Amino acid sequence: MPISPLVDQTIAAIGPLDAEAVAAAEARQGVLTKPPGSLGRLESLSVQLAGILGQPIPQIAGKAVIVVAGDHGVASEGVSAYPAEVTPQMVFNFVAGGAAINALARHAGASITVIDAGVAVDLEPQPGLTIAKVGYGAGNIARGPAMSRDDAIRCLEIGINAANEQAAGTNLIAGGDMGIGNTTPSAAITAAITGADVATVTGRGTGVDDAGLAGKIATIRRALEVNQPDGADGLDVLSKVGGLEIGVLAGVMLGAAARNCAVVVDGFISGAAALIAWRLCPNIAQRYIAAHRSVEPGHNVGLQAMGLTPLLDMDMRLGEGTGAALAMPIIEAAAKTLAEMATFAEAGVSDRDDG
Repeated sequence: MPISPLVDQTIAAIGPLDAEAVAAAEARQGVLTKPPGSLGRLESLSVQLAGILGQPIPQIAGKAVIVVAGDHGVASEGVSAYPAEVTPQMVFNFVAGGAAINALARHAGASITVIDAGVAVDLEPQPGLTIAKVGYGAGNIARGPAMSRDDAIRCLEIGINAANEQAAGTNLIAGGDMGIGNTTPSAAITAAITGADVATVTGRGTGVDDAGLAGKIATIRRALEVNQPDGADGLDVLSKVGGLEIGVLAGVMLGAAARNCAVVVDGFISGAAALIAWRLCPNIAQRYIAAHRSVEPGHNVGLQAMGLTPLLDMDMRLGEGTGAALAMPIIEAAAKTLAEMATFAEAGVSDRDDG
């Protein structure tokens, strides 16, 4: 079913990896001055990058993290240990450069863009902050849908446009999130799309206690019962049990993939957005690089459904794009080993003797 001209065109532009670039990268990996396979996942990652970027020897042109913020009506059900007021406070922290994602993005040499997709209060416009508010928070999914279908489409379009802006000088793009209560819709999305049991995909989020966790699981079960999302339809899942920032992040991923950028998937909320984009366009999974395995149990369930293996396991669960930023230097290192190592012939080193 058509979604909108922009979304449909974007999805249509996401094809398989560039087979010629993949073959050339594999051939070069086979003659570099090392035993085959000795650099492990750096080798396969470099080949994947070649296919994504369409370059036999991939070059990382630039790195960007797009952090999207939105509130959630379901927070009123007591699913988070923090009040909703934290969302706008953290947005200003991002803009001021004082959050964990700012520190890690500076370390990785990545730019940061901050988008207000659905913070529940009006934020004062300022440099470094894009106001693209679709609503004042998503609806309470325990009592009804998160948003209308039209608003879900608008979220995707905002994300696609944001990725298009970044892709002009960047080919490694990650999404980050901010929104109190957003592990609850992320668990609902993951359960709806993967078919996993709610208890299996639900974690403690910001650190709720045992009673809080039990209540959170019950809330997610209620949300799925009330809304009946179709797990085969990413847009339906987004509109019924998603979030405004999650929808924008899914659009960012679609837009980045359509522009032949590598999409670095962060933690649980970004993983839920990745699932939505994947349901809309199965080819996109080939362009995903899973940065890390979140402590949130649903994250690994989602990654496994998409056939992704994370690069890092650091016991992280912050979100914001922090895991993605941490993985960016490793991704760039994979490209540089393929580009900068000498071949056996170039170095005058004898290759192994298979005779």
